[in-house]
Amino acid sequence: MKIFTWHIHGSYLYYLSQGDYTIYIPVKNDRTEGYYGRGETFPFGSNVIEIAAEEVKNHQFDCILFQTNQNYLKDQFEILSEAQRELPKIYLEHDPPRQHPTDTKHVVDDTDVTLVHVTHFNRLMWNNNGVPTHVIEHGVTMPKVTYSGHLSKGIVVINNLPTRGRLLGFDIFQEVKQHVPLDLVGMGTGAWGLGEVLHPQLPEFQSRYRFFFNPIRYTSLGLAVCEALMMGMPVVGLATTELSAVIDNGYSGYIHTDTNFLTEKMKMLIQEPQLAKEIGSRGRDMAMERFNISRFTKDWEKLFAEVITGKQHDLRINNTIYEVSK
Repeated sequence: MKIFTWHIHGSYLYYLSQGDYTIYIPVKNDRTEGYYGRGETFPFGSNVIEIAAEEVKNHQFDCILFQTNQNYLKDQFEILSEAQRELPKIYLEHDPPRQHPTDTKHVVDDTDVTLVHVTHFNRLMWNNNGVPTHVIEHGVTMPKVTYSGHLSKGIVVINNLPTRGRLLGFDIFQEVKQHVPLDLVGMGTGAWGLGEVLHPQLPEFQSRYRFFFNPIRYTSLGLAVCEALMMGMPVVGLATTELSAVIDNGYSGYIHTDTNFLTEKMKMLIQEPQLAKEIGSRGRDMAMERFNISRFTKDWEKLFAEVITGKQHDLRINNTIYEVSK
């Protein structure tokens, strides 16, 4: 199956590319959003193929995968041919609604488009306009390193946290850091963090920390959380959005809306490294079942096949009717 999409979230695209299909992505010399090409950060395989943006119209695809409003409202009309815009279409929504948590209508209002959410919380909160919707939860590969947790501190992995403010919990990070040793990594961390650690090097880097802290108030379930769980690292976070349906509090991690509760649990994990390993091990068992890459890619393979076959079936019916009427 030949899937055309844009390079929006590099880590998600990398995990998506583990499936049995070929992904085509456009590239421009100025490397504007969505047009980065393969880049140099992720070890993409040969099934991720760059196409110069101006050449996209000359290629054949089976399905168009949108990932942003920009892709859907503007990009497709600039680089896709009219025939390509009639292909089966999927919109992959990475985030919960931002304007109003329950009343925001999704940009897709076309029942010919299949809408995919990455969490059940996201699908619950969006007004999906009666569009066919699916949930494909995250899948991540098993890291090649194992959790050691020998550093008596926690790690936070968020890009540009100081400028993204309360939404991603910058104030919570600042508050907790006064009581618990925490390191922040990511792009744009400024004086508050250690800077960026590239995705391929991140598992080994973070495996040394005692726990992973997620201070985010309102976002989708971060891939970094799934990756931490998969390596057996205990996760502590706010009991908001999808995380509240992932962590079994006190068993496979710690979640709460009371930051004082979370602070006390972090202190406990620092004082009791064996407990941290036990919590992390139970989290890993859950992650291996729920977020394994095999389940993830099979879900996508199945959906791509259904959407493509369904559209082709419709076209065959239309052609038959046309031939008869002619």
